[in-house]
Amino acid sequence: MESIIISGMPASGKTTAARLVAKLLSMQATGGTDILMELAKEHNYRPSGDNWWDTPEGIKFLRERASNPEYDIETDRRLIEKVKQGGVVVTSYTLPWLTEFGFKVWLSASVETRAKRMAERDHISVDEAKQAIEIRDAENKDLYEKLYGIKFGLDLSPFHLVLNVDNMRPEEVANNIAEKAKAHNSTKD
Repeated sequence: MESIIISGMPASGKTTAARLVAKLLSMQATGGTDILMELAKEHNYRPSGDNWWDTPEGIKFLRERASNPEYDIETDRRLIEKVKQGGVVVTSYTLPWLTEFGFKVWLSASVETRAKRMAERDHISVDEAKQAIEIRDAENKDLYEKLYGIKFGLDLSPFHLVLNVDNMRPEEVANNIAEKAKAHNSTKD
């Protein structure tokens, strides 16, 4: 089956959707975080667990990454190779603009919905989550404009499916993506 690429703003539900879609379609789920952990290992870091990024070593790696765009470029290169092979559900901020391969999905969600999700996920207040989202949105838009000329969050032309997830449960999101991806796949055969 053709790979599926899920993108969207931070805390729009990309990772949850990818895991559920992968399970529904018997595919593998992966994303930029997985590749960044591979790169960290290749640079003699010892990443482990989802909260490694918040450890002193994880923070050191993230600072190194921030000062060297090659980390993001290499991450995207490796993800594109996985997408080309097929059979994966990938979460990525940038891949929909960088490859012609894959069924591309944009998850649209309001700041309020995203803040509630982030607050629950990260055990912070909704106000703290809104502040974090504001910063991350601005940083992502700036970074991807500089690296690739992408109008992140504004140019949705690469997407086969744009899905507003504000009032959808994760299972509904996943089922919708899986159904549309299967239909898209059947038209390509």
